[in-house]
Amino acid sequence: MYPSLFNFPGEFERLRNELEDLFGAAGMSSGIRSVAPGSFPALNIGSTPQSLEIYAFAPGIDPAKVDVTVDRGVLTLAGERLSALPREDDQISIYSRERTSGSFRRAISLPDDADTSKVQATYRDGVLHISVARREAPQPTRIAVQ
Repeated sequence: MYPSLFNFPGEFERLRNELEDLFGAAGMSSGIRSVAPGSFPALNIGSTPQSLEIYAFAPGIDPAKVDVTVDRGVLTLAGERLSALPREDDQISIYSRERTSGSFRRAISLPDDADTSKVQATYRDGVLHISVARREAPQPTRIAVQ
């Protein structure tokens, strides 16, 4: 006999949280899309009325070797993080390798009101901060009927 989901409210809540993390709760309505959690670098994306704010957590990256591009409404981060470990050989055995290394590419679909001519990127303490300005929304105009 299979247990009912109603007997496990904690499991149901966990499943709902995982689905929100995967598909986004409020993020989907804004038109901003990214890849699921667990990709490198990890991203936090938020917005203000004036801008879209993207934080990429990328310690150990040379900021001069990170490419930030915008093309057709998609912001792309690309680069490479080198391994801090020596290569495994006859003298060195590696038992655990939890820090990812190698090439990476993240793509973020920008909302329609993003002003891609006004993008700023800064790197400090392992965090790449990208700010994309928003265009002012057109205001309703009253048309005189003649």
